[in-house]
Amino acid sequence: MAGPYLEFGVSFPVATPPSKPYAVRMIASPLPPRQEMLRAFARRDPSYEGVFVTAVRTTGIFCRPTCTARQPLADNVEFFATPRDALFAGYRPCLRCSPLEPAGAAPVWLRPLLDAVAAEPERRWRDADLVALGLKPERVRRWFKTNHEMTFQGYCRARRLGAALRQIGEGESVTSAAFDQGWESLSAFTDAFRRVFGAPPLDASRSVRPLLARRILTPLGPMVACATSDALCLLEFAERRMLERQLQRVRRGLGAVPTPGNNEVLEETARELNAYFAGSIQHFTVPTAQPGSEFQQRVWARLVEIPSGETTTYGTIARGLGLPNHSRAVASAVGDNAIGIIIPCHRVVGADGDLTGYGGGLWRKRRLLDHEAGIRTLLPDSPAS
Repeated sequence: MAGPYLEFGVSFPVATPPSKPYAVRMIASPLPPRQEMLRAFARRDPSYEGVFVTAVRTTGIFCRPTCTARQPLADNVEFFATPRDALFAGYRPCLRCSPLEPAGAAPVWLRPLLDAVAAEPERRWRDADLVALGLKPERVRRWFKTNHEMTFQGYCRARRLGAALRQIGEGESVTSAAFDQGWESLSAFTDAFRRVFGAPPLDASRSVRPLLARRILTPLGPMVACATSDALCLLEFAERRMLERQLQRVRRGLGAVPTPGNNEVLEETARELNAYFAGSIQHFTVPTAQPGSEFQQRVWARLVEIPSGETTTYGTIARGLGLPNHSRAVASAVGDNAIGIIIPCHRVVGADGDLTGYGGGLWRKRRLLDHEAGIRTLLPDSPAS
């Protein structure tokens, strides 16, 4: 499915494998202990989205961990690692929480509004406009606060300011950009610019690089992607604890301020991620560029050389760089990678072959490695009828 409601330069060709082959490891995907899953389900804990789905024997239905439906007795519950596993066990997806939809997908009731925003990006939306569409403004506000950490009006305003920044940078006058993007007052436009970009429009157009941000939905949860017109600069899972730090690093390194929007680089990122999770590609060609030291750039370049379906260790990367005593520095650089999956830091494991830290969570690292090794399909398939 495509569309705005599915939120979610150097190219990296297929690299020559290193002289010392990487060890292929087949990593199983065990579920957490049953009592832990029962507690998470009882609390509707969103951090377990993607870790398991809950199936109810008495109804034949399976749900997300966060489903708001009345909870069943524990004796009637069983757990599966993926919706696909639940489907093949004969369970039907819950109509309330839609477990076959990617986590974070816009609900059906909201999609006409998002289509309208995409069709008229310069429009100023008011609560009365939402009511005219049959929507409750508070309901729309809650969804945007939960999924974008800003109100609907704030989201639209940031989109319009980002578009105005690009217009001014391309030679449009401040007045034209302001009125094109729906402002009726130049002073209000300038004040809004200062709040978001830290400078008035003309100064910001010279010092701030346009950087667009959108969500991309994946089977492992929504990701935040940021890109200039030339390259992808950030791709992280939306609930990663270090996301804000990574955003700040990209802002400082590029002299940019992310605003909601979309461009061809972000569209290509979404297309390639969808193809990757469908199993139809193993390598990415979308251009990437993230700020980092020379050493970090060397480590990230090594990550791209790790073949899909294989893993390596921090020590192996350090030796390949001619720095055999710098395993910890390599681990730090791997942890600072802000472009997940495409620059595959998930393919690095401990010296003993065990999974080690991963910003998106070890369960995601395990699922990605299983997917690449051909153990698990991440996109759900319906069982044969």
